[in-house]
Amino acid sequence: MADGEMEQAGVPRAREVHADPGAQTVVENLPEGLKKPVSQKSPAQWAYERMILYIQNFEKQLDAEHEVAMGFAGSDAGVLRIEGMGFFDPDIITFYGTDPTGAKTQLVQHVSQLSVLLRALPKRDKTAEANRIGFRLAAELDSD
Repeated sequence: MADGEMEQAGVPRAREVHADPGAQTVVENLPEGLKKPVSQKSPAQWAYERMILYIQNFEKQLDAEHEVAMGFAGSDAGVLRIEGMGFFDPDIITFYGTDPTGAKTQLVQHVSQLSVLLRALPKRDKTAEANRIGFRLAAELDSD
């Protein structure tokens, strides 16, 4: 589908440019769920789906010794190791996980305030396989 046809169909558009021409971009191989017209989604669902893509793309760049976490942009609230994510229509996104001390943590955020920093943290269990939450979340998008 050409850009003009996508716009007319209400399909979301995105573009990324990186200094490294071989860099993975979030817009490659979009799941079918993201190709639905934006007008059919709440702001919460739309933000949730795009965050999944950013998390998954970030994880693709990690080595086997690191897992995705998020920092709170514009805040000194710390870091959350992402273990789950969800949305509540029409406008709430939530992230579930643990902080660096292992304390259970949840962030509930209005989509208008969504601003996160994805970070790589060393795995807690050095012998276990790295947790890749983004890939599980993206698989759920394809199943909808």
